[in-house]
Amino acid sequence: MKRILKNNILCRIPVEKAVWSPLKSLQSPNCNGPGITIETPAKCKHSTADGDHSCSNDAELSPRPQNDVKEEEEESRENGTDEGKALGGRGSRYSCVWEKATTTDESSHLVPKADDDEGDEERINESGGSEPKNEDDKEQKLYKIANELLQTERTYVARLHLLDQVFCLRLTQEADHGSFPPDVIKGIFSNVSTIYSFHSRFLLPDLENCIMDESPSLGKALLQHAPFLRMYADYIRNFDRAIELVRTWTERSSAFRNVIHDIQSQEMCGNLTLQHHMLEPVQRVPRYELLLKDYLKKLPEDNPDYELANKSLEAISMAATHSNSAIQKAENLKRLLEIYEMVGEEDVVNPTNEFLKEGRLLKLAARNTSAMERHLFLFNNFVLCCSAKFSLVGQRFTVRCRIGVDGMQVQQTTNEDHPYTFQVSGKEKTLELQASSEQERDDWLKAIQEAIDVFQKKNETFKLASKDLNTKEPVGWIELGRRAPRWIRDNEVTLCMTCQEPFNALTRRRHHCRACGYVVCWKCSDNKVALEYDGNRLNKVCKACYSVLAGQRAERMDRKKRRMLEVESQNSVLSGFLQYGDSSMTWRQAWCVLSETDPPFFHMYNTPQKPQLTLPLLSCVIEEQQGQNCFCLKLSKTSHIFSCDDLDVKQNWLTVLKLAFVCGKTTLQACTMNR
Repeated sequence: MKRILKNNILCRIPVEKAVWSPLKSLQSPNCNGPGITIETPAKCKHSTADGDHSCSNDAELSPRPQNDVKEEEEESRENGTDEGKALGGRGSRYSCVWEKATTTDESSHLVPKADDDEGDEERINESGGSEPKNEDDKEQKLYKIANELLQTERTYVARLHLLDQVFCLRLTQEADHGSFPPDVIKGIFSNVSTIYSFHSRFLLPDLENCIMDESPSLGKALLQHAPFLRMYADYIRNFDRAIELVRTWTERSSAFRNVIHDIQSQEMCGNLTLQHHMLEPVQRVPRYELLLKDYLKKLPEDNPDYELANKSLEAISMAATHSNSAIQKAENLKRLLEIYEMVGEEDVVNPTNEFLKEGRLLKLAARNTSAMERHLFLFNNFVLCCSAKFSLVGQRFTVRCRIGVDGMQVQQTTNEDHPYTFQVSGKEKTLELQASSEQERDDWLKAIQEAIDVFQKKNETFKLASKDLNTKEPVGWIELGRRAPRWIRDNEVTLCMTCQEPFNALTRRRHHCRACGYVVCWKCSDNKVALEYDGNRLNKVCKACYSVLAGQRAERMDRKKRRMLEVESQNSVLSGFLQYGDSSMTWRQAWCVLSETDPPFFHMYNTPQKPQLTLPLLSCVIEEQQGQNCFCLKLSKTSHIFSCDDLDVKQNWLTVLKLAFVCGKTTLQACTMNR
């Protein structure tokens, strides 16, 4: 290795083969003695003004291995003497050391130190032929790291120049002739021009200035430029597409191919292809991060640049993370497009979807123990269970079912005929699947459970707000009809699980309740009810599930109807449920509203959408039915009778109606506020 001092930077230059040649007379600045000339390595032959003196290796000279010998001319000038100083031959395996000083009349002799043992050799190699102080050694290492960053930056800028000013420029000129579309060039080189301008005009000059200073300050130089490294995310995101465009148009266009081959054959390309040069920006940001970490290890904590270097490392790490995130998003979108082509589900290509895992599994039949091959695609939001179908253009699948992660449960199951099974239970469907090994089963369980946990964590606030904390029903009854059950297999039971009657093939066959999954007879499953997990379609259920679900449905409909009617009657004076009857005295419940409009109207709703009956109150005759909780509104020759739950409700309605009739809207509002 050869080291030179250039611009206050200690540089190493590898020397493949040491060349021994007669050297010119070497003279120390403060030495009055004659010059010294080294002629041959075999015998140390010293030429002085008086004559030649030779000495054998056994007597005064012996070889000493030397790696990276440090020049000490400045130290020699300060001490004013050459005693004990080494004159290291550049590129040589040996170094000569002055054994003693001579007078002007005496001859000067060079006596190298002997190589006593391997320990001394290693110590000398590490210290570079001398024993500098700790601080000098650390400072030298800092300069080495800074110099490496500077040299690699210069090389990198030259590579960017080749991409932007040679490849891109030549291809753009060719595209202007109509050989291929100009959009191809934009797709290949993306924002290379911006990256090249940033590095050549800003980052590289600042690095050169900081290293020329007395102490290298990489932290200060990189801190102001680190945020701009996020521009690499666009280039990295487009990289795979750019490589594909180069391949495609090299095959398709002879003009494109000739330009590429012509540039690649030139010496400035270094026998590398365009694709190799395009890879450089992808690898550059991680290189900054590694060099800066090494720089921080060698930098003392009390150094003014330490804090700045730490901040620079954080900013560069964020830029690297940003680029990695861009790569992951691009790869995820690419994979989503591939899956869309295979399954034909448009919902797959959605930026919120994240592909997690896929694989082939066996799906166990719900009724019996038969197994069918299925292909599972796991996303962060749902699971697709597909079956393969014949296709001449790549692999294609038919989606058998889709299960949302919301409300999904996964657990390991035990099956005598099928080992390594697990169950995926969702609101839409429940699947029992078999893996090929225990490891594969555990991997699927872990992947699905992690997807469930992440989904629940994101929706935790919503679930807490919508959870009914006052419910007293068991969890199983709450989810009845909202989640697809696991069916009990036919061979697992011999009696109806409701009436306990034995099954037979003729008069009492097996049926499955679609709500709970129990196996029941036809008498116990002669009911149908709408199930939420099946899109509110009617399904056969057992008697127990029917009584629960029918009651829940009626209660939900009443609550929904009441809420909608209450919204309709927000701008009203008085509203509530009354029993309505006509002349035939057939009663039915109706929602009655006295509006605030001028003139006031009396509305009766049977459905929330529009009123069934509207009466202009000022045109009506109000009559009280004595001895009953009823009142009558007569319009023309038609009588409308309303029945109240009790006497107080009746008096309340009569009072408000009479006031509205007599006083009009203004008086009605005042009376209502006082009441």
